[in-house]
Amino acid sequence: MERLLDSVILIDHFNDIKKATNFILGLDPDKTAISVITRAEVLTGFEDNEARHAKALLDQFHLLLIEKETADKAAKLRKAHGWKLPDAFQAALCMEHHIKLTTRNTKDFNPNKYPFVEIPYRL
Repeated sequence: MERLLDSVILIDHFNDIKKATNFILGLDPDKTAISVITRAEVLTGFEDNEARHAKALLDQFHLLLIEKETADKAAKLRKAHGWKLPDAFQAALCMEHHIKLTTRNTKDFNPNKYPFVEIPYRL
């Protein structure tokens, strides 16, 4: 696996932002993961009857779960960096799996400061 896809990238896609759609279309689903956090955040934006299409896309990617070790690491990262808990979980998952966090969130994840961060496009 190479990367963890952050919810903002998928939300951009569902909001018809072409840069996001083009990026997602270029991904290898076998090398791409989402977290349970991303899945929940994305699905929150859909009514039950509309979620089918979103789930079909999300189901193409590996799903990373949050275990006790991840929670412990996220707690330390949250304290150290002041990140919101979902962001700390995303970072912890990336560190544990040695993969990139693919996001647009440069406010919390400056790629010059955090080498595990990948910014695929800017708006």
